Amino acid sequence: MIGPAEWAAYALSQTARISWFFGQKALVARLNGRLVPEEKQPKGLTFPDNSEILEEVRRLMRRDLANIEAGYYRMPHDMIEPPRKVLRDAVRFFRDLPEVHRRRRDDVNDEVFEEKRREGSALPRYYLQNFHYQTDGYLSDHSAELYDHQVEVLFGGAADAMRRQALVPLHHHFHTRRTTEARLLDVASGTGRFLTFVKDNYPRLDVTALDLSPNYLAQARRLLSPWSRAHVVQAAAESIPAPDASFDAVTCIFLFHELPRKVRAAAAAEMARVLKPDGILVFVETVQKGDRPEFDGLLELFPIGFHEPYYADYVRQDLADLFGGAGLEIVETTPAFMSKVVVLRKCR
Repeated sequence: MIGPAEWAAYALSQTARISWFFGQKALVARLNGRLVPEEKQPKGLTFPDNSEILEEVRRLMRRDLANIEAGYYRMPHDMIEPPRKVLRDAVRFFRDLPEVHRRRRDDVNDEVFEEKRREGSALPRYYLQNFHYQTDGYLSDHSAELYDHQVEVLFGGAADAMRRQALVPLHHHFHTRRTTEARLLDVASGTGRFLTFVKDNYPRLDVTALDLSPNYLAQARRLLSPWSRAHVVQAAAESIPAPDASFDAVTCIFLFHELPRKVRAAAAAEMARVLKPDGILVFVETVQKGDRPEFDGLLELFPIGFHEPYYADYVRQDLADLFGGAGLEIVETTPAFMSKVVVLRKCR
């Protein structure tokens, strides 16, 4: 249980967070107009309004606090960030916004590919894109510094709370295990943001951040520097450089919607391969078609407004079939705002 002071600190900090990021989301809409022009929108779509979305964010925050009160994980370690950092991140975001808008308006999504082709990059073709129409895709320090702020604006301040829902199945899994003898792999770790919450709760757990971007991994290394037993590895999800059955748990957050179907299957097989028998995969991704019908219109618009070429296929894919083919069984699925947490166990 938490005391009144902690409860109040959480409520005040998260209310401020939602106001800050939801306000920026509204300002972006005012500056740039419709995310997708009406003539490009599929016909017959309906969408939740801002008040409904805001209520969903609040519902997620109530669950987040309930999880903390239940002892599943600690209070967020960065509830109150330095004002200078908060303002700096917002200034960077809005300075970059005109370029994002230009790419969206002109449907420019291959700047990364053209640059890396000239350099002779060995990175997979599917990765060399301006996902979200963002500057440099995932392949610059500039992008790595902006990313977490961009995602929080997109979700109105709810991105971290969605990520933290993955800590609940990890709590249940590690509750009867010695974390000092366990290993966790975070696939497509990005800036390592989620792993900071993992390490804050399990400081002696050995964790590995795996990602394709050297720039994002450099950011992850900085964010994880306060803790020991944290490693970074540059590699693709479909080719994990680790022995069979070498991890007690694998986490994967917001990756599969950015992978082509064949690569998804290969990545699922790799995560199953590196899991120990009875190990778990905690998989957090966007909701899919039909999970929450009131969001289906947003799922149709998102890949158009944010250049997500594999998204429309992903939201229609059968996850039980995808992971079952890799030897993983779904044991639990929990919705969390615009995401869902899927817990899978490796079959013996």
